[in-house]
Amino acid sequence: MSSSLRLGLIGLGNIGRHHANYLLEGKVPRCALTAVCTTTAAKLEPYASRGLATWTDAQALIRSGTVDAILIATPHYDHAPLGIAALEAGLHVMVEKPIAAHKADAERLLAAAARHPRQVFAGMFQLRMEPRYQELRRLITSGELGTLVRVNWINTDWFRTEAYYASGGWRATWAGEGGGVLLNQCLHNLDVLTWLLGPPQSVRGFAQLGRFHQIEVEDQITVHLEWPGRVQGVFVASTGEAPGTNRLELVGSRGKVVMEDGRMRFYQNAVDMLEFSRTTTGGFTKPDLTEIPIPFENATDPHAQLMRNFTAAVLDGADLIAPGAAGLHSLELANAAVYSSLMEKTLALPMDGLAWEQMLRELAAASSVKKAVRVGGTDDFAASFRR
Repeated sequence: MSSSLRLGLIGLGNIGRHHANYLLEGKVPRCALTAVCTTTAAKLEPYASRGLATWTDAQALIRSGTVDAILIATPHYDHAPLGIAALEAGLHVMVEKPIAAHKADAERLLAAAARHPRQVFAGMFQLRMEPRYQELRRLITSGELGTLVRVNWINTDWFRTEAYYASGGWRATWAGEGGGVLLNQCLHNLDVLTWLLGPPQSVRGFAQLGRFHQIEVEDQITVHLEWPGRVQGVFVASTGEAPGTNRLELVGSRGKVVMEDGRMRFYQNAVDMLEFSRTTTGGFTKPDLTEIPIPFENATDPHAQLMRNFTAAVLDGADLIAPGAAGLHSLELANAAVYSSLMEKTLALPMDGLAWEQMLRELAAASSVKKAVRVGGTDDFAASFRR
Protein backbone atom coordinates (compact mmCIF):
# COMPACT_ATOMS: atom_id res chain seq x y z
CA MET A 1 0.00 0.00 0.00
CA SER A 2 1.28 3.44 -0.90
CA SER A 3 1.06 6.45 1.39
CA SER A 4 -2.22 7.44 -0.31
CA LEU A 5 -5.45 5.49 -0.65
CA ARG A 6 -6.90 5.19 -4.15
CA LEU A 7 -10.66 5.28 -3.75
CA GLY A 8 -13.41 4.31 -6.15
CA LEU A 9 -16.93 5.66 -5.58
CA ILE A 10 -19.86 3.54 -6.76
CA GLY A 11 -23.12 5.46 -7.03
CA LEU A 12 -23.62 9.10 -8.04
CA GLY A 13 -27.02 9.90 -6.63
CA ASN A 14 -27.42 12.74 -4.16
CA ILE A 15 -25.35 11.21 -1.38
CA GLY A 16 -22.77 9.85 -3.83
CA ARG A 17 -22.22 13.30 -5.31
CA HIS A 18 -21.88 14.72 -1.79
CA HIS A 19 -19.09 12.22 -1.08
CA ALA A 20 -17.42 13.04 -4.38
CA ASN A 21 -17.51 16.78 -3.66
CA TYR A 22 -15.72 16.74 -0.32
CA LEU A 23 -13.22 14.16 -1.54
CA LEU A 24 -12.35 16.28 -4.57
CA GLU A 25 -12.07 19.32 -2.30
CA GLY A 26 -9.27 17.54 -0.45
CA LYS A 27 -11.09 17.21 2.86
CA VAL A 28 -9.76 13.68 3.35
CA PRO A 29 -5.94 13.83 3.26
CA ARG A 30 -4.17 10.74 1.92
CA CYS A 31 -7.38 9.60 0.20
CA ALA A 32 -7.59 10.30 -3.53
CA LEU A 33 -10.85 9.81 -5.38
CA THR A 34 -9.55 8.25 -8.59
CA ALA A 35 -12.61 6.53 -10.06
CA VAL A 36 -16.38 6.91 -10.09
CA CYS A 37 -19.05 4.52 -11.29
CA THR A 38 -22.72 4.85 -12.19
CA THR A 39 -25.01 3.25 -14.72
CA THR A 40 -26.11 6.74 -15.86
CA ALA A 41 -23.39 7.76 -18.29
CA ALA A 42 -24.33 11.45 -18.30
CA LYS A 43 -23.45 11.71 -14.59
CA LEU A 44 -19.89 10.68 -15.37
CA GLU A 45 -19.00 13.58 -17.66
CA PRO A 46 -18.07 16.14 -14.94
CA TYR A 47 -15.72 13.63 -13.32
CA ALA A 48 -14.13 12.51 -16.56
CA SER A 49 -13.32 16.14 -17.30
CA ARG A 50 -11.41 16.28 -14.01
CA GLY A 51 -9.28 13.32 -14.96
CA LEU A 52 -11.05 10.61 -12.95
CA ALA A 53 -11.52 7.15 -14.38
CA THR A 54 -15.18 6.52 -15.10
CA TRP A 55 -17.06 3.24 -15.13
CA THR A 56 -20.59 2.09 -15.83
CA ASP A 57 -19.97 -1.45 -14.55
CA ALA A 58 -19.29 -1.67 -10.81
CA GLN A 59 -18.02 -5.23 -10.97
CA ALA A 60 -15.54 -4.24 -13.66
CA LEU A 61 -14.24 -1.40 -11.50
CA ILE A 62 -13.89 -3.75 -8.53
CA ARG A 63 -11.87 -6.23 -10.63
CA SER A 64 -9.79 -3.58 -12.38
CA GLY A 65 -6.94 -3.39 -9.87
CA THR A 66 -6.94 0.41 -10.18
CA VAL A 67 -8.31 1.21 -6.70
CA ASP A 68 -7.45 0.14 -3.16
CA ALA A 69 -10.89 0.75 -1.68
CA ILE A 70 -14.46 1.51 -2.65
CA LEU A 71 -17.22 3.61 -1.17
CA ILE A 72 -20.64 2.15 -1.96
CA ALA A 73 -23.46 4.70 -2.33
CA THR A 74 -26.00 2.79 -4.39
CA PRO A 75 -29.59 1.69 -3.71
CA HIS A 76 -29.84 -0.65 -0.73
CA TYR A 77 -30.01 -4.06 -2.37
CA ASP A 78 -26.68 -3.45 -4.13
CA HIS A 79 -24.76 -2.82 -0.89
CA ALA A 80 -24.17 -6.42 0.14
CA PRO A 81 -23.30 -7.96 -3.26
CA LEU A 82 -20.97 -5.09 -4.15
CA GLY A 83 -19.37 -5.19 -0.71
CA ILE A 84 -18.83 -8.94 -0.93
CA ALA A 85 -17.33 -8.66 -4.42
CA ALA A 86 -14.98 -5.90 -3.27
CA LEU A 87 -13.80 -7.81 -0.21
CA GLU A 88 -13.25 -10.94 -2.31
CA ALA A 89 -11.18 -8.80 -4.71
CA GLY A 90 -8.94 -7.63 -1.86
CA LEU A 91 -10.39 -4.13 -1.54
CA HIS A 92 -11.22 -2.16 1.58
CA VAL A 93 -14.88 -1.19 1.83
CA MET A 94 -16.85 1.76 3.16
CA VAL A 95 -20.60 1.28 2.68
CA GLU A 96 -23.36 3.85 3.03
CA LYS A 97 -26.27 3.08 5.33
CA PRO A 98 -27.79 0.60 5.55
CA ILE A 99 -24.99 -1.94 5.15
CA ALA A 100 -27.56 -4.14 3.36
CA ALA A 101 -31.25 -4.11 2.54
CA HIS A 102 -32.02 -6.72 5.19
CA LYS A 103 -30.37 -8.73 7.94
CA ALA A 104 -29.77 -11.94 5.97
CA ASP A 105 -27.82 -10.03 3.30
CA ALA A 106 -25.93 -8.14 6.02
CA GLU A 107 -24.88 -11.44 7.59
CA ARG A 108 -23.57 -12.60 4.21
CA LEU A 109 -21.57 -9.38 3.94
CA LEU A 110 -20.21 -9.78 7.48
CA ALA A 111 -19.23 -13.37 6.70
CA ALA A 112 -17.22 -12.13 3.72
CA ALA A 113 -15.54 -9.53 5.92
CA ALA A 114 -14.67 -12.25 8.44
CA ARG A 115 -13.05 -14.28 5.66
CA HIS A 116 -10.88 -11.28 4.78
CA PRO A 117 -9.78 -9.80 8.11
CA ARG A 118 -6.98 -7.78 6.52
CA GLN A 119 -9.48 -5.67 4.64
CA VAL A 120 -11.03 -2.73 6.45
CA PHE A 121 -14.83 -2.79 6.42
CA ALA A 122 -16.63 0.32 7.71
CA GLY A 123 -20.11 1.83 7.71
CA MET A 124 -21.01 5.45 6.96
CA PHE A 125 -22.70 6.29 10.28
CA GLN A 126 -21.69 9.92 10.55
CA LEU A 127 -23.93 10.83 13.50
CA ARG A 128 -21.27 9.18 15.66
CA MET A 129 -19.14 12.22 14.88
CA GLU A 130 -21.69 14.66 16.31
CA PRO A 131 -20.54 16.17 19.65
CA ARG A 132 -24.03 15.99 21.18
CA TYR A 133 -24.24 12.22 20.79
CA GLN A 134 -20.64 11.78 21.91
CA GLU A 135 -21.46 13.76 25.07
CA LEU A 136 -24.59 11.71 25.66
CA ARG A 137 -22.56 8.53 25.34
CA ARG A 138 -20.05 9.89 27.85
CA LEU A 139 -22.85 10.65 30.34
CA ILE A 140 -24.02 7.04 30.05
CA THR A 141 -20.63 5.32 30.22
CA SER A 142 -19.37 7.55 33.04
CA GLY A 143 -22.35 6.69 35.20
CA GLU A 144 -23.47 10.31 35.53
CA LEU A 145 -26.97 9.33 34.38
CA GLY A 146 -27.07 6.46 36.85
CA THR A 147 -29.08 3.33 36.10
CA LEU A 148 -30.84 3.70 32.75
CA VAL A 149 -34.62 3.55 32.90
CA ARG A 150 -36.23 4.85 29.70
CA VAL A 151 -35.56 6.34 26.29
CA ASN A 152 -38.05 8.12 24.03
CA TRP A 153 -37.22 9.48 20.60
CA ILE A 154 -39.87 11.29 18.58
CA ASN A 155 -38.26 11.53 15.16
CA THR A 156 -40.96 12.85 12.87
CA ASP A 157 -39.30 15.83 11.16
CA TRP A 158 -38.57 13.83 7.99
CA PHE A 159 -41.39 15.31 5.93
CA ARG A 160 -41.28 14.06 2.35
CA THR A 161 -43.57 14.82 -0.59
CA GLU A 162 -44.93 12.62 -3.34
CA ALA A 163 -42.32 14.20 -5.63
CA TYR A 164 -39.58 12.83 -3.37
CA TYR A 165 -40.90 9.29 -3.65
CA ALA A 166 -41.28 9.69 -7.42
CA SER A 167 -37.63 10.70 -7.77
CA GLY A 168 -36.48 7.09 -8.10
CA GLY A 169 -38.15 3.85 -9.14
CA TRP A 170 -36.47 1.96 -6.28
CA ARG A 171 -37.68 4.32 -3.56
CA ALA A 172 -40.27 3.15 -1.03
CA THR A 173 -40.73 -0.28 -2.60
CA TRP A 174 -40.18 -3.70 -1.06
CA ALA A 175 -38.20 -4.83 -4.08
CA GLY A 176 -36.10 -1.70 -4.50
CA GLU A 177 -35.52 -0.43 -0.97
CA GLY A 178 -36.70 -3.11 1.41
CA GLY A 179 -38.46 -0.72 3.76
CA GLY A 180 -39.49 2.86 4.36
CA VAL A 181 -38.85 5.60 6.92
CA LEU A 182 -36.87 3.38 9.31
CA LEU A 183 -34.53 1.94 6.71
CA ASN A 184 -34.03 5.15 4.75
CA GLN A 185 -34.48 8.26 6.86
CA CYS A 186 -34.05 6.98 10.43
CA LEU A 187 -31.30 4.41 10.17
CA HIS A 188 -28.68 6.86 11.48
CA ASN A 189 -30.89 7.55 14.50
CA LEU A 190 -31.29 3.83 15.10
CA ASP A 191 -27.51 3.50 14.87
CA VAL A 192 -27.15 6.19 17.54
CA LEU A 193 -29.71 4.40 19.71
CA THR A 194 -27.87 1.08 19.55
CA TRP A 195 -24.47 2.81 19.88
CA LEU A 196 -25.64 4.43 23.12
CA LEU A 197 -27.61 1.57 24.67
CA GLY A 198 -26.62 -1.54 22.75
CA PRO A 199 -29.13 -3.64 20.80
CA PRO A 200 -32.53 -4.14 22.48
CA GLN A 201 -33.70 -7.60 23.47
CA SER A 202 -37.25 -7.25 22.15
CA VAL A 203 -39.10 -5.14 19.58
CA ARG A 204 -42.75 -4.50 18.79
CA GLY A 205 -43.55 -2.26 15.87
CA PHE A 206 -46.84 -0.63 14.92
CA ALA A 207 -46.35 0.37 11.29
CA GLN A 208 -48.66 2.19 8.91
CA LEU A 209 -47.89 1.40 5.29
CA GLY A 210 -48.55 4.23 2.85
CA ARG A 211 -50.40 6.28 5.47
CA PHE A 212 -49.50 9.62 3.86
CA HIS A 213 -48.08 8.69 0.44
CA GLN A 214 -48.79 6.47 -2.53
CA ILE A 215 -46.20 3.93 -1.43
CA GLU A 216 -46.24 0.34 -0.17
CA VAL A 217 -43.77 0.60 2.75
CA GLU A 218 -44.06 2.30 6.14
CA ASP A 219 -44.15 6.09 6.24
CA GLN A 220 -45.25 6.18 9.88
CA ILE A 221 -44.35 3.82 12.72
CA THR A 222 -44.21 3.60 16.49
CA VAL A 223 -41.78 1.08 17.97
CA HIS A 224 -41.79 -0.26 21.52
CA LEU A 225 -38.39 -1.50 22.71
CA GLU A 226 -36.92 -3.20 25.75
CA TRP A 227 -33.26 -3.56 26.69
CA PRO A 228 -31.64 -5.79 29.31
CA GLY A 229 -32.16 -4.40 32.79
CA ARG A 230 -35.82 -3.60 31.96
CA VAL A 231 -34.90 -0.38 30.18
CA GLN A 232 -37.88 0.58 28.05
CA GLY A 233 -38.04 2.74 24.96
CA VAL A 234 -40.35 4.20 22.33
CA PHE A 235 -39.24 5.35 18.88
CA VAL A 236 -41.68 7.26 16.65
CA ALA A 237 -40.93 8.06 13.01
CA SER A 238 -42.82 9.63 10.11
CA THR A 239 -42.28 11.18 6.69
CA GLY A 240 -45.81 12.59 6.56
CA GLU A 241 -45.86 14.91 9.55
CA ALA A 242 -45.21 18.66 9.27
CA PRO A 243 -43.69 20.52 11.00
CA GLY A 244 -42.63 17.38 12.84
CA THR A 245 -40.61 16.86 16.01
CA ASN A 246 -37.10 15.72 16.86
CA ARG A 247 -37.02 15.16 20.63
CA LEU A 248 -34.81 12.67 22.44
CA GLU A 249 -35.28 11.94 26.14
CA LEU A 250 -32.95 9.61 27.99
CA VAL A 251 -33.80 8.95 31.63
CA GLY A 252 -31.57 7.47 34.28
CA SER A 253 -31.77 7.24 38.04
CA ARG A 254 -29.56 10.35 38.36
CA GLY A 255 -31.67 12.50 36.04
CA LYS A 256 -32.65 12.91 32.42
CA VAL A 257 -31.20 14.44 29.27
CA VAL A 258 -33.49 16.15 26.77
CA MET A 259 -32.40 17.17 23.26
CA GLU A 260 -34.75 19.24 21.13
CA ASP A 261 -34.64 22.34 18.91
CA GLY A 262 -30.84 22.46 18.89
CA ARG A 263 -30.57 22.47 22.68
CA MET A 264 -29.42 19.86 25.18
CA ARG A 265 -30.37 19.94 28.87
CA PHE A 266 -29.31 17.65 31.73
CA TYR A 267 -31.83 17.67 34.58
CA GLN A 268 -29.61 16.20 37.29
CA ASN A 269 -30.96 14.70 40.49
CA ALA A 270 -29.02 15.63 43.63
CA VAL A 271 -29.23 11.97 44.68
CA ASP A 272 -30.08 8.77 42.88
CA MET A 273 -33.88 8.58 42.55
CA LEU A 274 -33.97 4.86 43.31
CA GLU A 275 -31.97 5.29 46.50
CA PHE A 276 -34.05 8.36 47.42
CA SER A 277 -37.27 6.36 47.01
CA ARG A 278 -35.97 3.62 49.30
CA THR A 279 -34.73 5.93 52.06
CA THR A 280 -36.95 9.02 52.22
CA THR A 281 -39.74 9.21 54.79
CA GLY A 282 -41.92 11.51 52.69
CA GLY A 283 -44.54 10.13 50.34
CA PHE A 284 -44.62 12.93 47.79
CA THR A 285 -41.11 14.42 47.88
CA LYS A 286 -38.60 14.32 45.03
CA PRO A 287 -34.83 14.65 44.87
CA ASP A 288 -33.55 18.20 44.47
CA LEU A 289 -32.91 19.03 40.83
CA THR A 290 -30.32 21.07 38.94
CA GLU A 291 -30.85 22.04 35.30
CA ILE A 292 -27.54 21.99 33.43
CA PRO A 293 -27.41 23.29 29.83
CA ILE A 294 -24.95 21.36 27.69
CA PRO A 295 -23.79 23.50 24.77
CA PHE A 296 -22.57 21.80 21.63
CA GLU A 297 -21.52 22.58 18.09
CA ASN A 298 -22.48 20.58 15.04
CA ALA A 299 -19.75 18.40 13.63
CA THR A 300 -17.87 19.90 10.69
CA ASP A 301 -18.02 17.65 7.61
CA PRO A 302 -18.96 14.48 9.54
CA HIS A 303 -18.88 12.32 6.41
CA ALA A 304 -15.36 13.50 5.66
CA GLN A 305 -14.40 12.87 9.28
CA LEU A 306 -15.47 9.24 9.01
CA MET A 307 -13.60 8.89 5.72
CA ARG A 308 -10.49 10.27 7.41
CA ASN A 309 -10.91 7.61 10.09
CA PHE A 310 -11.41 4.95 7.39
CA THR A 311 -8.24 6.12 5.63
CA ALA A 312 -6.28 6.00 8.89
CA ALA A 313 -7.61 2.50 9.56
CA VAL A 314 -6.34 1.33 6.16
CA LEU A 315 -3.00 3.13 6.16
CA ASP A 316 -2.14 3.22 9.87
CA GLY A 317 -4.19 0.47 11.49
CA ALA A 318 -6.33 2.93 13.47
CA ASP A 319 -9.48 1.71 15.19
CA LEU A 320 -12.70 2.33 13.28
CA ILE A 321 -15.28 4.68 14.76
CA ALA A 322 -18.06 2.91 12.85
CA PRO A 323 -17.07 -0.67 12.04
CA GLY A 324 -19.14 -2.24 9.31
CA ALA A 325 -20.22 -5.03 11.65
CA ALA A 326 -21.89 -2.46 13.92
CA GLY A 327 -24.25 -1.65 11.06
CA LEU A 328 -26.03 -4.93 11.69
CA HIS A 329 -27.68 -3.57 14.86
CA SER A 330 -29.53 -0.63 13.32
CA LEU A 331 -30.50 -2.69 10.27
CA GLU A 332 -31.87 -5.52 12.41
CA LEU A 333 -33.83 -3.01 14.49
CA ALA A 334 -35.39 -1.45 11.37
CA ASN A 335 -36.23 -4.88 9.94
CA ALA A 336 -37.59 -6.26 13.20
CA ALA A 337 -39.86 -3.29 13.83
CA VAL A 338 -41.65 -3.69 10.49
CA TYR A 339 -41.59 -7.50 10.61
CA SER A 340 -43.13 -7.54 14.10
CA SER A 341 -45.85 -5.15 12.94
CA LEU A 342 -46.74 -7.34 9.98
CA MET A 343 -46.67 -10.43 12.22
CA GLU A 344 -48.63 -8.56 14.93
CA LYS A 345 -46.41 -9.82 17.74
CA THR A 346 -43.36 -8.89 19.78
CA LEU A 347 -40.07 -10.24 18.44
CA ALA A 348 -37.15 -11.32 20.58
CA LEU A 349 -33.77 -10.29 19.19
CA PRO A 350 -31.70 -11.49 17.48
CA MET A 351 -34.39 -11.96 14.85
CA ASP A 352 -34.55 -14.63 12.16
CA GLY A 353 -33.08 -12.79 9.18
CA LEU A 354 -33.98 -15.55 6.72
CA ALA A 355 -37.64 -15.42 7.73
CA TRP A 356 -37.73 -11.66 7.10
CA GLU A 357 -35.94 -12.15 3.77
CA GLN A 358 -38.64 -14.63 2.72
CA MET A 359 -41.41 -12.22 3.73
CA LEU A 360 -39.72 -9.44 1.77
CA ARG A 361 -39.72 -11.64 -1.31
CA GLU A 362 -43.41 -12.36 -0.84
CA LEU A 363 -44.20 -8.68 -0.35
CA ALA A 364 -42.25 -7.76 -3.47
CA ALA A 365 -43.94 -10.49 -5.50
CA ALA A 366 -47.38 -9.33 -4.39
CA SER A 367 -46.67 -5.64 -5.02
CA SER A 368 -49.23 -3.80 -7.11
CA VAL A 369 -47.60 -0.37 -6.90
CA LYS A 370 -46.90 1.27 -10.26
CA LYS A 371 -44.53 4.19 -9.75
CA ALA A 372 -44.39 7.16 -12.10
CA VAL A 373 -40.78 8.25 -11.81
CA ARG A 374 -40.20 11.97 -12.29
CA VAL A 375 -36.91 12.67 -14.01
CA GLY A 376 -34.86 15.23 -12.16
CA GLY A 377 -36.43 14.63 -8.74
CA THR A 378 -34.00 15.12 -5.87
CA ASP A 379 -33.56 14.32 -2.19
CA ASP A 380 -32.75 17.05 0.29
CA PHE A 381 -29.81 15.21 1.82
CA ALA A 382 -28.15 18.39 3.05
CA ALA A 383 -31.06 19.04 5.39
CA SER A 384 -30.90 15.57 6.88
CA PHE A 385 -27.18 14.98 7.44
CA ARG A 386 -27.30 16.06 11.08
CA ARG A 387 -30.51 14.37 12.22
